[in-house]
Amino acid sequence: MSEQTIPPTNPHSASLVSSLEVMANRLRRHSVVSTSEAGSGHPSTCLSCAELISGLFFYALRFDVQNPKSLLNDRFVLSKGHGVPIVWAAWAEAGAFPVSELLNLRKIDSPLEGHPTPRSAWADVATGSLGQGLSIALGMAISARMDGRDSRVYVLTGDGELAEGAVWEAAMLASHRGVDNLIAILDINRFGQSEMTMYGDDVGLYEQRFRSFGWATEIVDGHNVSAILAALDRARANRGAPYAIVADTRKGKGVTCMEDRDGWHGKPVPRGEMLEQALAEIGDDLELAEPLTVRAPEREQHEVPAASAMPAPDFPADTHLATRQAYGKALAELGRVAPGVVALDGDTKNSTYSQEFLNEFPERFVECFIAEQNMVGVAVGLSTMGKIPFASTFACFLTRAYDQIRMGAVSRANFKLCGSHCGVSIGPDGPSQMALEDIAMMRAIAGSSVLYPSDAVSAHRLVGIAAETPGIVYIRTTRPKTDLVYDNDTEFHLGGSHVLRRSDGDRATLVGAGATLHEALHACELLADRGIPVRVIDLYSVKPVDAETLREAARETGLVVTIEDHYPEGGLGEAVLGAIANTPGRYHKIAVTGVPRSGPGRELMRMYGLTADSIADTVEGLLS
Repeated sequence: MSEQTIPPTNPHSASLVSSLEVMANRLRRHSVVSTSEAGSGHPSTCLSCAELISGLFFYALRFDVQNPKSLLNDRFVLSKGHGVPIVWAAWAEAGAFPVSELLNLRKIDSPLEGHPTPRSAWADVATGSLGQGLSIALGMAISARMDGRDSRVYVLTGDGELAEGAVWEAAMLASHRGVDNLIAILDINRFGQSEMTMYGDDVGLYEQRFRSFGWATEIVDGHNVSAILAALDRARANRGAPYAIVADTRKGKGVTCMEDRDGWHGKPVPRGEMLEQALAEIGDDLELAEPLTVRAPEREQHEVPAASAMPAPDFPADTHLATRQAYGKALAELGRVAPGVVALDGDTKNSTYSQEFLNEFPERFVECFIAEQNMVGVAVGLSTMGKIPFASTFACFLTRAYDQIRMGAVSRANFKLCGSHCGVSIGPDGPSQMALEDIAMMRAIAGSSVLYPSDAVSAHRLVGIAAETPGIVYIRTTRPKTDLVYDNDTEFHLGGSHVLRRSDGDRATLVGAGATLHEALHACELLADRGIPVRVIDLYSVKPVDAETLREAARETGLVVTIEDHYPEGGLGEAVLGAIANTPGRYHKIAVTGVPRSGPGRELMRMYGLTADSIADTVEGLLS
C-alpha cells in the first residue's frame, strides 16, 4: 500500500482521557512495586506501554472478564512476554483477581508467572520466546473469521522481536488473507536487552516495513492517550487488511532513573530510596475521573457443533498405499465428522496429501506456504479458539519450527503435526529432505505423543486417535507405498503396540515401525527358514510406549533388536531401551548412522542395515 488515507475519528471526552491517563500510572505503579517485591522482572518494558495497555484494555477491548475463555471475547496476545507484569496489573484492575495478588508475582505457587502462561486463565498462550505472538494472534483471528464472529485480536509486540523472521512470515500471511480483525500494536521503545535495537526509534521505518507487507498502518505517540484512542478507533473500523499501530514510546517512561536509558532491561527498581523516588515520580493521587471497566462483548453465543465418531477404515485387502496418502484420506474423513478440525500445510499438500482435506473443506484449510514457524504458531492460535488443527509438512522441515512447538507445549496447546518423507527410505532427494531427527525432537516435547503408522489401516486409526488425544501429537508418515499389515477392524490405542509374530520358542524380538516394520516381518520369515524363531512388535505408539509388552518380550526372548529409519540418538530404539532398561537381557539397535546420501531408497536402507536380509544376518550373528 503505497498510499493510504486515515479517516478521522470523533474526539473522546476529557474525563475518559484523564481517567485512562491515571489508569496508565496505576499500571506503572503496580509494575514497579510487583517486580521490586519479586526481586526480578522487567519493569522498564512495562512502563513504555502503560498508555497503550490502558487504552486497549479499558477502551477498545470487548472481553467478559469473568468468562475469559468465551469465544465471543476479543483476544489479546502479549508477544513481548517479559512485559507481563503490566498485563497482570491490567487484569487485576479489571476485576479478574484482587490487586493484592500482584505482590505474588513470580512466586512458585502463583499463576502470575514471570512470562505469561495459561496457568492464569487470563493468558491464552505462553509468550516468553520472542517473535511468536503475531503468528498466534493470526491463528486466533483466522478462527474468528471461520466462525463468522466479528471479534478482534490484538497483539502487542516489542521492537527487538521484530528482528525475528517468524514475525514477517505472519505479516505476509495476514495481509495475503486480508485478516482485517487482526490489530498489531508495536511498542517502539528503541532498547533491547543488551543494546539499542536494530533501527532504534525510527518509527517511520517500522511503519514502512509493515505497509510494504500489505498492512494498513499509522504512527502514534505511544504516551498520548487521545492519539492512542483515535488509532484504536481507526483500527477497529478498518476493512480489507490487518492494521499496525506503530507507537513511539520511551522505555522506562515515568521513572527518571530508567527512562530512555540503556542497561535497565530485566532489572527491578531496588528497594529503598530509589524505589521511593520512582513511586513519588509516578505519583499516588490516582483517583479516576470516571469509572473504567473492560466491556463485555454484545453478541450472542454460537453453538459449536459436536463431533461424531470417526468411521472405521475400509481398505481393500490388496491395498498398496503410502501412509502419507492414507493420512490425507483419513484427515478428510475426520473433517466430515469433526467440524472443529482445521488443516494447515506449508506448500507440501500434494505430498503430505492434506490436499484431500482442502478439496472437501477449503474454508477450513490454511495454506501457510513455505513458512513452517508461522504455520505452527497459527496452529497454536487456532487451538486456543477450540479448533483441532492438523499441520502437515515434510518432517525434516518441522525442525526449523521447534521453538514454536516447544512453546506450544508450554501453552498447553492442542494441535497435531504430521511429518511426511521421513528417513532414508525417501531415496534420491537426499539428506536435506530426510527426517532422521524428528522422533527424538518430538519425544522431548513435554506432554507430547508420537505415533508411527506402518500401513493404511494404522494411519487411518492413528489420525482418529490423534484428534481425540489432548495436547501435541506427532504422526510420522512415510513416502514409499506399503501393503496392508492389518485388517480394517484392528483396534489401536495410545500407548499400545501389536505383537504380529510370536511363538513359545522365540529367541529374539524385532521391534519396528513404519517402513522398518515390513522389513522386520520379512526378516522373521528369513530367520524362520534358518531355524531361528523371532517375535515381531509394531511399536506404532512411540510415546507413550507400551513398556509392559516390551519388558515381557525382553524377558521371554532375551534379545531385543530395534530397527528404525532414524538416527540412533533419541528415536524408537531409545524409547524401547528406556522401557526395558531394568529388564535382564540383551539389546541391539539398528539405525541410520552418519549423514546419508542420494540414491534409491531400497539401496539406502540396505546401506544402513535396515533391509530384511541385513536384519536377519544381524540377529543370527548376535545369537551365535
